[in-house]
Amino acid sequence: ADPNSPYDMHNVILKIVDNGDFFEIMKDWAKNIVCGFARMDGRTVAIIANQPSENAGCLDINSSIKAARVVRFADAFNIPILTFVDVPGFLPGVQQEHGGIIRHGAKLLYAYAEATVPKVTVITRKAYGGAYDVMSSIHLRGDVNVAWPQAEIAVMGAKGAVEIIFRGKDADKQDKEAETYTRTFANPM
Repeated sequence: ADPNSPYDMHNVILKIVDNGDFFEIMKDWAKNIVCGFARMDGRTVAIIANQPSENAGCLDINSSIKAARVVRFADAFNIPILTFVDVPGFLPGVQQEHGGIIRHGAKLLYAYAEATVPKVTVITRKAYGGAYDVMSSIHLRGDVNVAWPQAEIAVMGAKGAVEIIFRGKDADKQDKEAETYTRTFANPM
């Protein structure tokens, strides 16, 4: 499968929750993150997931606020949190920077860091840079962090990293180096 093709995270969520029943909240706002509640083995869980079919699942100001609110709500009512991560990074742009993306991203980071409920994180495909850190990474004391076999955990994507490291080299060499980079640095194994 193409690691850059979009998919609907709802399909993943509905396959794992009891009876395929997921109560999504704020679904028409910040569509690049999915937040809601479901039951797993009869117990209520909060689910937060990047949505690769909207802005590639990038975190922006609104998605950071939305997810932080749900994390804080779940923590206040002692509801465990399940996080699905497929995030290529924070959405770049002057508008995001002037709007305070760092401040709002920090809200999400602090919400996860301060939460005392059980936190399980599943990396489904991409977990890049600072956006991975704020999405309940192992660095935020998540209780369980797992990655699907094809998942990539890295500072940035292999193609971008190789273009920086091997700038000016021929395209064939860059392609070979990108494969090596992916095997060495972007692999959860």
